Amino acid sequence: MLYAIISQDKPGSLDDRLQARPGHLARLETLRDNGQLVLAGPHPAIDSDDPGAAGFSGSLVVAEFNSLDKAQAWADADPYLAAGVYEKVTVKPFKKVLP
Repeated sequence: MLYAIISQDKPGSLDDRLQARPGHLARLETLRDNGQLVLAGPHPAIDSDDPGAAGFSGSLVVAEFNSLDKAQAWADADPYLAAGVYEKVTVKPFKKVLP
């Protein structure tokens, strides 16, 4: 089943985000390589593809896992969480309708 992992950044966490990014991306690449990843990316804090110093307000990952518990465990091990980037992470089932 698909799960949405919706994360909210702590204010002022851009430097921590940039430092933890390689480990975060490596985990996403593993999901991609395993055929589990539907989409992933950050939410810019401003209306721009490159928000610069404004940074990001959070992230969204939609991926396939065998259960909600496995999706939650994957989210709980995110380097961004360990680095203090995220203040809140929500994991919930997702049903793709379109396209």
